[in-house]
Amino acid sequence: MLERSDENIKELVDEGRIETAFRFVVSQYSEQLYRRIRKLVIGHEDADDILQNVFIKIWKGLHTFRFESKLSTWLHRIATNEALNFISEKRRKVYGNQIEIGEMLSNTLESEPYMSGNEMAKMLQTALLTLSERQRLIFNMRYFEDMTNEAVAVELGIAVGTVKATYHQAVKKVEELLKD
Repeated sequence: MLERSDENIKELVDEGRIETAFRFVVSQYSEQLYRRIRKLVIGHEDADDILQNVFIKIWKGLHTFRFESKLSTWLHRIATNEALNFISEKRRKVYGNQIEIGEMLSNTLESEPYMSGNEMAKMLQTALLTLSERQRLIFNMRYFEDMTNEAVAVELGIAVGTVKATYHQAVKKVEELLKD
């Protein structure tokens, strides 16, 4: 069953009012998508750039979305993929391996003016940067976005058991790092 906002957007798309539907998507989902991206790439400017790319993809694909699943699932998948592509591209061009990309993100975290003053938040984010991209993504979705294992599995296109195991491993690793 579609959510009310999905129904509104579907009606607009069906009526050929794509621009109005797109504006509605932007107003409804910008903040959520930005938060998802920001938790993955850390930096505000990078997150803003990626969000712009996400909205370009949404604009290009909104008229073909069939509303067989929740719109938010499609939107979050686009945002997640764009953020992960950004990280992969950066790693390929500049850094090379998981440790180096973690160091780069950690340096970005340290220089972020939006993170100043909250040492516990910095400690948690620093611990999260030691996780693999998949572990960090699943941890963020489960912990910060309060998504169920099933919802994460659907959004990422993986098995529920994989979500559970990955989240458990991530939690254990973060707990160990925060103990020190």
